[in-house]
Amino acid sequence: MNTWSKYHIAESIEDALAVLASSPQPALPIGGGTDLLLEVQQGLKPAVHTLVDLTQIPELTLIEERDDRLFIGAAVPINKIVESPLVGFHAQAVTEACNLIGGPQVRNTATLGGNVAHALPAADGMISLVAMDAVAEIAGKNGLRHEPLLNLFVGPGVSVLESGKEILCGFYLPARKDHQASAFSRVMRPQGVALPIINMAVWLERDAVAIQDIRISIGPSGPTPQRAPAVEAFLKGKSLSEDHLNCAKQILDETVRFRTSPRRATAEYRYHLAGFLLVDVVQKAWKRAE
Repeated sequence: MNTWSKYHIAESIEDALAVLASSPQPALPIGGGTDLLLEVQQGLKPAVHTLVDLTQIPELTLIEERDDRLFIGAAVPINKIVESPLVGFHAQAVTEACNLIGGPQVRNTATLGGNVAHALPAADGMISLVAMDAVAEIAGKNGLRHEPLLNLFVGPGVSVLESGKEILCGFYLPARKDHQASAFSRVMRPQGVALPIINMAVWLERDAVAIQDIRISIGPSGPTPQRAPAVEAFLKGKSLSEDHLNCAKQILDETVRFRTSPRRATAEYRYHLAGFLLVDVVQKAWKRAE
């Protein structure tokens, strides 16, 4: 079976959109292809007529500061994000998450745009971006539009991106300010299966004694990426005492819904791990923001 009939290396966003629109369907954009091509080869997706390679479009391969935001292009290879001093400073959670995606060969090829566009509810890069309050930049026939990251997802593997008509260009993250920091961690199966049993990212802002603001993302805890708003609301204004952390763990147990997955873990085991992971990422971000 042929994976595709035509392969086009786009030189610009306009070029990519024009080829997607004029090609027989299905026509799809491709970054690293580490998810898309595997799914086509395994018969999980139909063969593609035209693949439009986005990795040579200059605007999609940038990591740069833009006013009070950090921009990460959707076609930047994962390892470039891991190695970027800008990402490490402004969004350490994203650095940590990207460093756990696949193995070195995958990270040299895969892109953060593909990690998000694949729309899996526990994709490491995506969970870290949710905690960072990222906004996606999307190009279509009507120009560019911006969407908060959580607005992109409909269900497992399903996003609001119009197939063959829109491309994900990149992500805007708030620039780091004084006394702000982030962290990411996960628990995965030990046999080389790169599927997180549970992962979590946190961004917080603090003063000398208390958390002033916090965002917590966790996966997989539903069909789409999720935040933990009840835990966030409780921790705002609280010191990082053992009592407060224990209460936050209890609220997490009561408000986040884990399910049993035959490929990952039971719901009970995830509940057992979630509290430990919450304490770990919150404490790391707290110390980094000092």
